[in-house]
Amino acid sequence: MSALFTPFSLRSLTLPNRIGIPPMCQYSATDGRAGDWHLQHYASRAVGGAGLVIVEASAVLPEGRISPGDLGIWDEAQVAPLARIAAAIADQGAVPAIQLAHAGRKASVGRGWEAQRTLTAAEGGWTAVAPSALAFTGYDTPQELDAAAIAGVVAAFVAAAERARRAGFQAVEIHAAHGYLLHQFLSPLSNRRDDDYGGSFANRVRLTREVVAAVRAVWPSELPLLIRLSATDWLDGGWDAEQTVALCRLLREDGVDLVDVSTGGLDPAAKIPAAPGFQVPFAARIRRETGLPVAAVGLITEAAQAEALVAGGEADLVLVGREILRNPYWPLQAAQALGVAAAWPAQYLRALPPGTPRRD
Repeated sequence: MSALFTPFSLRSLTLPNRIGIPPMCQYSATDGRAGDWHLQHYASRAVGGAGLVIVEASAVLPEGRISPGDLGIWDEAQVAPLARIAAAIADQGAVPAIQLAHAGRKASVGRGWEAQRTLTAAEGGWTAVAPSALAFTGYDTPQELDAAAIAGVVAAFVAAAERARRAGFQAVEIHAAHGYLLHQFLSPLSNRRDDDYGGSFANRVRLTREVVAAVRAVWPSELPLLIRLSATDWLDGGWDAEQTVALCRLLREDGVDLVDVSTGGLDPAAKIPAAPGFQVPFAARIRRETGLPVAAVGLITEAAQAEALVAGGEADLVLVGREILRNPYWPLQAAQALGVAAAWPAQYLRALPPGTPRRD
């Protein structure tokens, strides 16, 4: 029996396996609206057999986009295109999820394959906001958020969650990682405030907890709420694993069901020891010390590697990103490698050995 291909339950949902697609920006939206590229991209990966598909960072406010090509979920006009994607994912038996995001000081830059610098107004740029008027390296200085604007951010996450449910998503993930707005509040390197949202650990985690509590209050109780965290900044004096564990204990009380554990993103000066599975120990520690289910990410490319992580209790889910960009059918091929009779779409059965299960 393969651990990777055993079902996994979160609240009322049951994922058919332990493989997920992490949120990966496509930078291909128009005015925040998803298009044909997004539909074919996500549908093909659901066909490929993943149990969970998390749609990329979707900005809760226009100024929360990383680039002009980011998806948005701040406007009703963005719901219908997202609903097509959620339905296509669910049609293949996967759980459709969406990441709710605000880029903070890392906003208003070129698309992922363009120059990473702050765009001018003539280029379609806007003024970025942040907990403090401290620039991300190479970007313009952001505007510090006041109390009213912070309250507006919380309200925007709530409204975005409500739109996500109307679009048919069965899980939402709050983005508090990779140097974006909520992570900026968490880290003392980017948060120099002297009010209730800065200084102490309790103050720096306040906004993330407020967003989680407010979203949990409107998100259906039978559906799971996920959060993505960077477990360390990889910088002295920054956000670290000890603080992440302490926050996760609080988030469990606040209603989070699973932590998507990544690292870094706050400052390009960080020296990240990237290697296969390099972020897994952080996920394993959070799982062990908090009891929260976790998803592991980071240079996971082989079926045997993913199987060992789940079988060894280091993670409940494995999110495979870049490898699934290269190969949308990685989950089905992983099943073959592990000797699992995974179900294929009926339309493809003619290319497979007799007796291959059909996906209903």
